[in-house]
Amino acid sequence: MPLIGRSILRAATCAAALALATVPGIAQESEAQAIQSDQGKAPAAPPADSASLRICASAKQPPLSMRDGSGLENRIATAVADAMGKKPVFVWLDKPAIYLVRDGLEKKICDVVVGLDSDDPRVLTTKPYYRSGYVFITRADKDLDVKSWSDPRLKSIDHMVVPFGSPGEAMLKDIGRYEEDMAYLYSLVNFRSPRNQYTQIDPARIVSEVANDKADVGVAFAPDVARYVKASTVPLRITLVPNDTVSSDGRPMPQMFDQAMGVRKDDPALKGALDAAITKAKPEIAAILKQDGVPVAATN
Repeated sequence: MPLIGRSILRAATCAAALALATVPGIAQESEAQAIQSDQGKAPAAPPADSASLRICASAKQPPLSMRDGSGLENRIATAVADAMGKKPVFVWLDKPAIYLVRDGLEKKICDVVVGLDSDDPRVLTTKPYYRSGYVFITRADKDLDVKSWSDPRLKSIDHMVVPFGSPGEAMLKDIGRYEEDMAYLYSLVNFRSPRNQYTQIDPARIVSEVANDKADVGVAFAPDVARYVKASTVPLRITLVPNDTVSSDGRPMPQMFDQAMGVRKDDPALKGALDAAITKAKPEIAAILKQDGVPVAATN
């Protein structure tokens, strides 16, 4: 995935899961079988059968994927499985979601990965089931309603917090303020370098840095942070970054991305079944996104 695309390093590896009250639409363990792995070991592959949908799931990707089934992508996967008339079987890997294709799908211990960019070259992708993008996060009590990377105030405000390897980081460098924020960003991961190992700032931490006034602006992929923004006791606002953002040398910097499910390239039949189920489950998917407060745009 190129840097200017949606970063494949999307969420934290060690975030504490946000506690949610039980609400309609959240899959519970009694409703969706879960196959879990021991730390550092691959989970045993549950048998494939026509009555089940084996879903690759990361145990280290809140709030998108969470062991209790309350993650955004877990609930969407459950809705699609229900629309197919299949039992959702989550195969949990104790690894960040960036490894689900390699260590889950390609090893055939599960059959579908949820929450991939629709142009992911590693897999056969379904039709998009929603489109969202990067957002600016600011405190509602501040006169700092940033709507564009061209806003001159971004060059003079206090800290900005962005995920590593993201369009936000690329634009932070482009406007010439990355050096002044670099030590601050690394402090949020205990100065663990992301260069040769998976390292990412917890999405909940991105939101809390803004809420606690330690950063003036946060920039993150909306599905990663929307739930935390909505739950914040400090009123916050999120604004989608314009998709026509360009760098100082005129290069396009896409900010919005279609989200799809991925299957193995030799499994077009499953792709077709998922496409039909996504269409059928559209109202349920829209309700789940609204419940988490995810801003959406029209799919391409």
